[in-house]
Order: sequence, then C-alpha cells, then structure tokens
Amino acid sequence: MIRVLIADDQAPVREALRLVFDGEPDIEVVDEAANGAEAVRKALWRRPDVVVVDLRMPHLDGIAAIRQLTATEPAPRVLALTTFDLDAYLFGALQAGAAGFLLKDSEPELLLDAVRALHTGQGLIDPQVTGRLINRFAALSPRAPTRELDLLTPREHEVLRHIARGLSNAEIADTLVIGPGTVKTHVARVLSKLGLRTRVHAVIYAYEHGLAGDT
Repeated sequence: MIRVLIADDQAPVREALRLVFDGEPDIEVVDEAANGAEAVRKALWRRPDVVVVDLRMPHLDGIAAIRQLTATEPAPRVLALTTFDLDAYLFGALQAGAAGFLLKDSEPELLLDAVRALHTGQGLIDPQVTGRLINRFAALSPRAPTRELDLLTPREHEVLRHIARGLSNAEIADTLVIGPGTVKTHVARVLSKLGLRTRVHAVIYAYEHGLAGDT
C-alpha cells in the first residue's frame, strides 16, 4: 500500500486529489495539509511514502517544504504540483529534492502513474515541461567530472547515459541485451554511488556533466 499525504492550501483541490486516490486499491491517503509547515509536521508524524505538494502555499511555500521534507530520515518521495508553468517552479522544485513534477491540469492517470513511479524509486516529469527541462540542462556548460563518476563501472556509465535519454528499464534491457532485473540493480548502484535520490536527478546530473549526448 502506498501511503500518500496531500498538501494544498485549497480544500477543493485536496478533495479532488483525494477522490482520484481513493479509487485505487494500492493507494491510501493518510492525511492532508493546508500549508507547507503543516505538511512537514504531518509528514514527520504520519510517515507517508509520497507527499503531493502544491508549490504555492502560505506559511511555508512548497519549495521550502520540499527542502525540509527531503532532509528528513527516512525521507518521503515528493511530487510537486503547480498551476503555473514557470521555469522557476520546475527547477526550484527539482533542485529542492522533488522526485516528480506535474501541472495540475494533468490527467488523473498521469498523477497515479507519478505516485506509483515515485514509490518504486523512479521519477516522473510532466511531458508538457520535459522538453524545456532537457533543453535547459543541455545548454549548460558541462561541469568537471566528479570523483563519484570514477566509481561507476563501464556498464553503469552506459546505464546512466540511457537513463538521461529517457529510456525505461525495459528499454535499457533491450538496448544492452541484459535482463530487466540486472538493469534495476545497475540503476540502484548508479544512484547510490552518485548520491542521487531518483532517476530524475540522474538525468539532471548526466546533462550537467556532459554525459547525456555521449551514447
């Protein structure tokens, strides 16, 4: 069962999100919060697996709340939601530690996919903004290689490059002609060695270090 905490300052939005989740046998809404500070407090109490956070909330905004939530131990996965398609929200949420980012006008099926993906250690970015995210990081001057990269095996380097291309585990398995379970192990090791929380952050890391185009 995936335990979810909903944080949004608008009661109708919280109710709409709860209705989407309540119809799913594998998802349980354990609590709601009306502001960022309450979200952090209730997350520490309820220990949800996933926290769905609106980025515009009183008392403590969503990005600040995400930063505090991801600093807890064990940290929940955070899915950022916003009505506003602004780069500052997208990059701010991801840099604060969010594992997923969706616009509020996304289809309910995408919201459910995102929560399930986050629960399994993956990430999900709204397709409406994915292209802009990639273009933003592709335009950056690559950073100098880090010591952590030296810890990766040649196969793990390959897996990281394919993650940056947006390939799923199944697609990476087909490309490298290895089993899906082996890919899952490689992905876990890449994230661990690089100190990254999710595949989303692995994509950002790859672009920042000039690895995404090296296929």
